[in-house]
Amino acid sequence: MRISVFGLGYVGCVSAACLADMGHEVIGVDVNRVKVDLVNAGKAPVVEEGIGELVAEVVRTGALRATDDVREAIRDSDVSLICVGTPSEPNGSLCTTYLERVTEQIGAALAEGAAEGGRHTVVFRSTMLPGTCLNLLVPILEKYVGGTAGVDVGVAVNPEFLREGTSVRDFFDPPKTVIGELDPASGDVVRALYEGLPGEVFRVPIPTAEAIKYADNAFHGLKIGFANELGAVCRALGVDSHQVIDVFLADSKLNISPAYLRPGFAFGGSCLPKDLRSLVHAAQRADVSVPILSHVLPSNADHLQRAVDLVERTGKRRVGLFGLSFKPGTDDLRESPLVELAERLFGKGYELRIYDANVHLARLLGANREYIESRLPHLGQLLTDSVDEVLEHAEVCLVGTRDPAVLKALPHGESPVIVDLIHLPDADERRAEPGYVGLAW
Repeated sequence: MRISVFGLGYVGCVSAACLADMGHEVIGVDVNRVKVDLVNAGKAPVVEEGIGELVAEVVRTGALRATDDVREAIRDSDVSLICVGTPSEPNGSLCTTYLERVTEQIGAALAEGAAEGGRHTVVFRSTMLPGTCLNLLVPILEKYVGGTAGVDVGVAVNPEFLREGTSVRDFFDPPKTVIGELDPASGDVVRALYEGLPGEVFRVPIPTAEAIKYADNAFHGLKIGFANELGAVCRALGVDSHQVIDVFLADSKLNISPAYLRPGFAFGGSCLPKDLRSLVHAAQRADVSVPILSHVLPSNADHLQRAVDLVERTGKRRVGLFGLSFKPGTDDLRESPLVELAERLFGKGYELRIYDANVHLARLLGANREYIESRLPHLGQLLTDSVDEVLEHAEVCLVGTRDPAVLKALPHGESPVIVDLIHLPDADERRAEPGYVGLAW
């Protein structure tokens, strides 16, 4: 394929050289003439393992060249990869200046009829927040082209997963390939670029593709921060943190796995909140700052409050709650987020009815009974014996359980309003209904 790559920094230079090595005809574009001259001389404008040799080889064979002429690049390519920077503004917001500028330039070149060989496809590889492409860049492109994106010009988002220092290896052995497509034809073009590379390919809506890069980087930062904070606490307590992490990493069932990594409701129970509090307290006693660990419980509380806010926004007073124990298959109510939710709603004067097939007041014993009596002493008045009793009472139903009897009975339509705390199995079809609100979208 004939490809133009806009931006010859770390991402652009590596992408251009690697695509050329795969057999594509690539032209790199940059406003910095020094970078352009370096590439044309067979030298890489960035320091990166393996990139110098690769650039020299693909320039020697004629598979890669560079220019600062946008019109020339568009004329000699069918696909444009946008790899310009998106740095932070002083207030932390995303700077889209370079993205906007290059989109304008490409649009203007296309409007002048610079492209040859049919519909041109513009692929944004730069990291950008969800909504940037569709709400900012596509309108710019359409304005300059004088046509419709997805019809007259292809548009896609293709985030990169290249780590500096190993980016050449990462390009040829990616963890995944993500294609955010405006239309199937645009996605087909991007898919063809990487034909033959390993790893699973995900073709998704454009905002999803934009968000995936942020999910990855946020989690990577969280993992590093978590490991470092845990290491600091372990050191203060005289424990070898690397031994701890070795055992931690060996658990691929719960720790290094998809377990718990699904948006849903707040966590609770007799272990997680208690153990987090103890660990943070131990760190404080040892004078070790652990801002990540110390904010996990406040973050959890904020997520619970979002459910209360959703109920308040409905303006309705009769509320039903499905589920009360801290997780399915148990009657353990200790530090259950659903108990906390019920307590807050009851305290605000809502007329509340609750159904949980596993919870029967007469069977609660010991610490479990003591906990509920201290937090929700009126539980006996709130519990019902059937799903139907809750549905007959409620104008708003909060669903915090996957009990088959509850899922089967949930109505569709405007009333009652369904507040989904767990991402129901039919959440995708319910989203179009006026009476559905999802906390776990």
